[in-house]
Order: sequence, then C-alpha cells, then structure tokens
Amino acid sequence: MGTVRLVNAVFYAHHGVMEEEHRIGGRYEVDVAARLDFAAAAERDDLAGTVDYEKVYALVEEIVTENNFYLIEKLAYLTAERVAETFPHVEAVEVTVRKPNPPVGGTCDRAEAVYLWERD
Repeated sequence: MGTVRLVNAVFYAHHGVMEEEHRIGGRYEVDVAARLDFAAAAERDDLAGTVDYEKVYALVEEIVTENNFYLIEKLAYLTAERVAETFPHVEAVEVTVRKPNPPVGGTCDRAEAVYLWERD
C-alpha cells in the first residue's frame, strides 16, 4: 500500500456558522491523503493505476469554492466521499480542512476537521 497526498491546497471561500463568514469569506486549507496499492502503476509508470492529484485538486477546489456550508466538517466529509467515488481503487481517504484564525473570541491558529473514509 502507498499514499498519495495533496498537502495544503489553499482556497478563498465562504463557509462558517456566522453570517459574517458567509458574507466576507476567508482562507481554507485542505489536505487529502489517498491510500491505495500503486505498485503496478509505479512499475508501468502509468497514471491510470494511481490517483491523479491534479484531478483531486480540481475536485477540492470545486467543493470548497462553489458551496457555502456552515461546517468545515461538511467540506472534509464531502471531499473524502467524492475522492473515493472518483477513484474506485482507493482503499481509504483522509481529508483535513483547516480554517486559519477562526472566530473563537481569542487567539487561535486554526480550527480543523479531519475525516477518514475507508472502503468496506
């Protein structure tokens, strides 16, 4: 087994519980880690047997920028589900969504939600 990762894809979007977050928007950071057996793809040097991270980036960009959710948990969940759906040879997908400087009433570097999807 191996892991293909997309680390710290950054987008400007409009998510959050507060009305101001939907109106003004903010920065969102996303990591996607897809676990799969890519040995055959590596031996043949063939993209078809692994995860095309350009497609993963486009999928994440669409989910993050074309929706308005209250929760970053929704972004993590939906992204994992869509990656698994798009790449049926993936055994597991872990998605982390970070919101830097969340509105928590004090100093906080980031809030993050991590969702792990595993194939049955």
